[in-house]
Amino acid sequence: MDGTLSELLAAFLESPLVLWVRTLGPLGSCDNAGSEERVNMFVELVDGVFLHKIMTQIDPSPNNQRLNKNVNNDVSLRLHNLTLLTRHIRTYYQVCILTKDP
Repeated sequence: MDGTLSELLAAFLESPLVLWVRTLGPLGSCDNAGSEERVNMFVELVDGVFLHKIMTQIDPSPNNQRLNKNVNNDVSLRLHNLTLLTRHIRTYYQVCILTKDP
């Protein structure tokens, strides 16, 4: 793996939001993780399945859309999952945050 790409990946996996997400599930620790383990963690984040599980813990309302659990590096499935995730976040924000009385 290219040195610059490896450094960018390491910086991303140590960012505050990723550190928070890693506390919520079995992504593991980046401490002493090799390049391959870091890539696997990154892929697990960007396929949308793990992030969807986190969002359903925050807002367990039923979701009629079907999530693709076996993405296998398929960009269209990954995009579908992330679209569902952003739609779920947006709906949660609109219903729970914007409708609350001040």
